[in-house]
Amino acid sequence: MNAATSPPTTSSGRGIVSTLTDTVPKPVSPGAEMDALARFHRDVCWAGVIRAGGMGPGSPRMTATGHGHHRFIQDGRWIMGDYEQDQYLPNGTFVLRWQLHWVAGWDPAAEEYRATIADCYGHTDVLRGWIDGDLLTFQTIDDHAQVRIRLFWHLERPDRIIWRNEVSVHRGPFELVERYVCRPLDEPPPA
Repeated sequence: MNAATSPPTTSSGRGIVSTLTDTVPKPVSPGAEMDALARFHRDVCWAGVIRAGGMGPGSPRMTATGHGHHRFIQDGRWIMGDYEQDQYLPNGTFVLRWQLHWVAGWDPAAEEYRATIADCYGHTDVLRGWIDGDLLTFQTIDDHAQVRIRLFWHLERPDRIIWRNEVSVHRGPFELVERYVCRPLDEPPPA
């Protein structure tokens, strides 16, 4: 390398280029928070009931079967999940296939879990979450939103996760929409 192609240096001999790269913020490193979150994000299947009125005034009681699949993204900083659920009237008539895309992880600036959701109805939201032992809870951040959701994952046993979805309309109390017993399909997602 000659002087014409050598990287410029400061008077201390340190390269200007490396000094500039040192000023660029580096991505966060995933830590224990992501290990704790991964326990709740296993590939699962489920079956259960959506209560009458759970999907809006006048909506019928329905049965549902579904599955969810997860993977780590951005070198383990976030867990991404895709969920599908087929819903039926009690007589077995197919009603619809519901789909949701989920991204969850630890937000070091907020010092709490955050998740984003996008579903087939065009709904999007940001939720905050926390873990208390074997219970993971995520809830809508905006306390003044017209519709707020609260989601629970309870690790009842290694082969049994209870998942609940609750909704609050116009700042009213949270009410149960659906509850499912989820059966893990495989081991937790690899880091």
